[in-house]
Amino acid sequence: MNASALSLRHGLRSTTVLGLVIILVIALAAAFAPLLTANDPSRSGMEFLAPPDATHWFGTDDLGRDVFARVLYGGRASLIIGIGSSVIATLIGVPVGLVSGYAGGRTDVIAEQLINLFIALPGMVIALMFTAIVGPTLTNLTLVLGVVSWPRMARLVRGQALLLREAVFVDAARAAGGGPSWILRMHLLPNTMRIIAAQFSLTVAYSIFTAASLSFLGLGVPPPMPDWGGMVREGFNYLELNPSMSIAPSVAVALTVLGFYCVGSET
Repeated sequence: MNASALSLRHGLRSTTVLGLVIILVIALAAAFAPLLTANDPSRSGMEFLAPPDATHWFGTDDLGRDVFARVLYGGRASLIIGIGSSVIATLIGVPVGLVSGYAGGRTDVIAEQLINLFIALPGMVIALMFTAIVGPTLTNLTLVLGVVSWPRMARLVRGQALLLREAVFVDAARAAGGGPSWILRMHLLPNTMRIIAAQFSLTVAYSIFTAASLSFLGLGVPPPMPDWGGMVREGFNYLELNPSMSIAPSVAVALTVLGFYCVGSET
């Protein structure tokens, strides 16, 4: 292996490790938020729009709530939505993609048209419309973003299945008497796991960013649960008094999305 190839592999590993470190830090901070701050993220106080100090590291918001505590606890909602919607997208998209790519013929044509139909529609607009209809709750946001995201997973898996179904080992499995369901489970699925893992991570990043965007528009997780997008929106009118209200959750969203993107793009 030449020096350029080694350098490339080292860069890929470094990017992946960076992403994993970012994700781990944010996940641990959200999970162990009570150990990192004694302040209640939903409890109002008399110190309105206070600047950062030793007690309130990011200051307080317009209701006197600790911004640092709200950023920590807000990570829980974002990670639940991001990971939950990715699980839903995977559970729908992987079977559709595998069956479509392996079966071919009319089944593939119908599945491909369905996938293209969903992809052609703007995901943000669909999420905005459905969230407005069913109501902005944590569960609804997770379900809506999962439904919006599955076509991309299905398209990638379908493309890989189209290649694998002509492979020698698949022909050998057919000759040995293996049925379609057995071949899909034992041969095609294991050989698509790398693509599935990469797309899963990218879907988490997309869902977290979209959820924050919906929250900024007023269709996010309802109070009193802290939510990064909602915090950015709340602090928008108080940038001159305490910019941390918007900057802190914005940085949290950016870092989380960056972490999952680094892992997904280099997997």
